[in-house]
Amino acid sequence: MATNNGLVYLIALPLFGALALLLLGRKADKWGHLLATAMSAGSFAVGLIQLSQMLDREAELRPVTQKLFTWISVGSFNVDASLLLDQLSICFVLLITGVGTLIHIYSISYMSHDKDRRRFFAYLNLFIAAMLLLVLGDSYLNLYVGWEGVGLASYLLIGFWNQKPAYATASKKAFVMNRIGDMGLSFAIMIAFATLGTVSFSGVKEHSHHASEAAMTAIGVMLLVAAVGKSAQFPLQAWLGDAMAGPTPVSALIHAATMVTAGVYLIVRSNFVFDAAPTAQLLVVIVGAITLLFGAIIGMAKDDIKKALAASTMSQIGYMILASGLGPAGYAFAIMHLLTHGFFKAGMFLGAGSVMHGMNDEVNMRKYGGLRKFMPITFVTFGLGYLAIIGVPPFAGFYSKDMIIETALNAGGAKGIILGSVTLLGAAITAFYMTRVMILTFTSPKRWDDNQHPHESPALMWVPMVILSIGSVISGYLLYRGKAFKHWLEPLFEEHGEHTELLPPIVVSGLALTMVAIGVAIAVIKYQLSEIDNVAPEKVSIFTRIARRDLLQDDVNEALFMRPGQALTSALVKIDGSVVDGAVRGVGKMALGSGSALRETQTGFVRSYAVLILIGAAALIAAIWVVTT
Repeated sequence: MATNNGLVYLIALPLFGALALLLLGRKADKWGHLLATAMSAGSFAVGLIQLSQMLDREAELRPVTQKLFTWISVGSFNVDASLLLDQLSICFVLLITGVGTLIHIYSISYMSHDKDRRRFFAYLNLFIAAMLLLVLGDSYLNLYVGWEGVGLASYLLIGFWNQKPAYATASKKAFVMNRIGDMGLSFAIMIAFATLGTVSFSGVKEHSHHASEAAMTAIGVMLLVAAVGKSAQFPLQAWLGDAMAGPTPVSALIHAATMVTAGVYLIVRSNFVFDAAPTAQLLVVIVGAITLLFGAIIGMAKDDIKKALAASTMSQIGYMILASGLGPAGYAFAIMHLLTHGFFKAGMFLGAGSVMHGMNDEVNMRKYGGLRKFMPITFVTFGLGYLAIIGVPPFAGFYSKDMIIETALNAGGAKGIILGSVTLLGAAITAFYMTRVMILTFTSPKRWDDNQHPHESPALMWVPMVILSIGSVISGYLLYRGKAFKHWLEPLFEEHGEHTELLPPIVVSGLALTMVAIGVAIAVIKYQLSEIDNVAPEKVSIFTRIARRDLLQDDVNEALFMRPGQALTSALVKIDGSVVDGAVRGVGKMALGSGSALRETQTGFVRSYAVLILIGAAALIAAIWVVTT
């Protein structure tokens, strides 16, 4: 594999920006946001150069590495801090830095009145650097460093306005739930080292052909646990909605370009593990299918525009996870949908921020309506993202999501019927709740107070939205045409026989569009053609109340983990107080008691001491006599 010494600059630039802004403190307040944006843009430029060089090489020569230093060297076990850039990682590099830079530009205006804007941009740069390390590491151990760095940066950004207790709680919730998933990655690394003797991607891939299925299944299941935590999949999805506590650009960065895509990357990067572990691969499909519907159902009930989009992200990542569990037939389409999703979801989150900017930070869509007249650019750019996510041709989601639906239907047998039905139902529900968002926000009658003065956002905010909306229109076709993207990633995956085509693509597209049309029609009838009012919470149906409470995910977590954990902690405290501390206190009391008893013998009278000496001498003489006779 060839060496490229320029890879380090991809990470070094945003890392330098983060360190400079944090170390210089208030001195960098006036220009810190510009430096951070320039560092992210510089990293994107380096990524484009790397892509250009990669395109000039033959497919088998495209991967390049750069060794930074030897990290661990113990006997025959060696781990270098090395970077790997191949056809998969370059996709993430360009997504992270490209969309990330647009979010930086947007944030210059969005955060212009925040006194801590410089610190916010430092955290953005840290997030970019950590995510780049995650996707560029050439081993699970190097990936783990970036994985934890992303967790730290997300904690700092979600809780950026931590003066509000609810926001601080949300950041802690995200941090703790991600740590649960991170335990899975650490266990996977330990199992790989114990059974295979290596933690590098190439080493694990080489040994996977000779390792037992049990060992590969154990590694695969632990990797899935890690992906479930980072990508907010069932059953560790509860943190994602609360993560909306951070500034809106954070939501765009987490949901579109960085954090929640990390789990998909981990599974696809570990394709050789899951190909050798059918049980773990099946679990991936099950998790994706459940989360796909889970997030979609929650999205139908949310009135908070950001939380509705967060539920949408959960569902769309479910599509990607499901596709990655379908093996070589689905890996490329999982990444393809991830890339197109990066455009339209980032655009919609920035659009939501634009709406909030014009509505005095109001997030309740039931207090919007008619905003298309006052925010035309936001309406058009958000609308293009909407058409992309529901899968209307020729927008991006039509190509990427349809390929996942087609692959699921062509899985064959009962599996194909079940997965195909789930993906089609998810398409219908997505069309419903996203149409609901569009109607409640832009096309329904005005429902806001007269003291509201909605207006279009400044150019620094809408220009990134326009660029992302262009990606929402053309990215799907560019990746799909001639199966270009599938051929691009093919060298990284091992094909296992021919893939059967049970249903022609035109039939799949017809089914998908029919489900989309049904979802749109129901939303139009319910929200556009009917009067919208603020129904009292106690008057809504039990199903709506459950969906608004995120399908009771927090209640389940409290019942299964938090309450038993509290009870266990209380029991341990009592045991510690009565047994452990009791034993320590008992030894102390014994020492005090014996000391008190001995103190009674110290009278201070000479005659008492003389008698004791006499008794001691007599006892000594008697003992000598007994021993010697």
